[in-house]
Amino acid sequence: MKTILLLSNGHGEDLNASLIAQACQNLGARVLALPLVGAGQAYQRWGIPIIAPTRTLPSGGIFYMNTWLLVRDVLGGLLRLTWQQWRALQRVAATCDLLVAVGDGVPLSFARLSGRPYAAFIVSTSSYYEGELKLPGLTWWGLTASRCRRVFTRDEYTAQQLQKLGMQHATFAGYPIMDGLEPTGVPLDGSNHYPIIALLPGSRLPEAVENLQLLLGFCKYLFALRPQVQVWTALVSSFTDELLVQLATKQGWQYQGMQLLCPAGIVHCSYDRFVDILQASRVVVGMAGTAIEQAVGLGKPVVQIPGRGPQFTYRFAEAQMRLLGGSVQTVGKAPAGTSELRLAAEWVNRVIDDRDYLVQCFDNGRERVGRGGGAIGIAQELHRLTLGLM
Repeated sequence: MKTILLLSNGHGEDLNASLIAQACQNLGARVLALPLVGAGQAYQRWGIPIIAPTRTLPSGGIFYMNTWLLVRDVLGGLLRLTWQQWRALQRVAATCDLLVAVGDGVPLSFARLSGRPYAAFIVSTSSYYEGELKLPGLTWWGLTASRCRRVFTRDEYTAQQLQKLGMQHATFAGYPIMDGLEPTGVPLDGSNHYPIIALLPGSRLPEAVENLQLLLGFCKYLFALRPQVQVWTALVSSFTDELLVQLATKQGWQYQGMQLLCPAGIVHCSYDRFVDILQASRVVVGMAGTAIEQAVGLGKPVVQIPGRGPQFTYRFAEAQMRLLGGSVQTVGKAPAGTSELRLAAEWVNRVIDDRDYLVQCFDNGRERVGRGGGAIGIAQELHRLTLGLM
């Protein structure tokens, strides 16, 4: 039995890596995990052993966007945590046939310094950001080592660009986050013939609470423009009833039985129907990362509303808009106020009936994000790679 160790550094990276891990297990491999950021919940969900201590730090792993967040992470134990993770890697790496770095230059550096053969899945890098490939120095250092046996990309365009740079071992085998997005077939409660709008406030609290507050402000304008619409929000379990009651009260709404109520309309809340909500939606209004990519991959038009962060700021939204192309529009360049929320509602109201644009979004999603099957595609490549290392 071959042993594979997955290193990842972020929520989306953990999700991709955990899907790859499951596919590797199905091919007979023993799989371990080293999440460098956060608690590694995606691994925990599937019972994949984690080899080192984990901790959720203030920045959620995105301190590169804000120096103060880096300071808070250091004060919160970042250096000690990194040392513990490195020591764990030193103990375990020798027992592994292959390491797989999922993310950016950080897990790549861990993999290169381990002295073991490794593969890379550079989730955070794409040629679509700038129209050409621009690799950060640390990422380049990790990809060009002789022990880096395969480079997986998140899209075909980036793989082609890497090959032009001489990395013939670069390939696009699919994007795992598009796996497992089949709807349950169970209709959403209260569903009718009205178009469905999905709200995605993100997964990191307390930021996601502030995001949902902005999204409820957007809904007031949307309900005024189009009363005949259905709105659903996909929430993580950290959104307790108490938090939702407080949020509703602050906004002048009411919270009753998984519904946020205002005089003009209802926002349905759900903890476990993310895929169904995404699949059923006509338009997505989001303040998230990976979930927005999945929405685009499914062909949904997306409007983004910048928040206060630390993750979903205009800087993040603008980069995501360049990455995902014409399916995504961002309203405003600062934390959204009244005018931005109104403009976002007007945009959604127009797009609901724009069939030509909806078709364009479907085609764009296939190009920029791709279809399902990425996890098994990568796992099969890793399987062949480990056999070649015998």
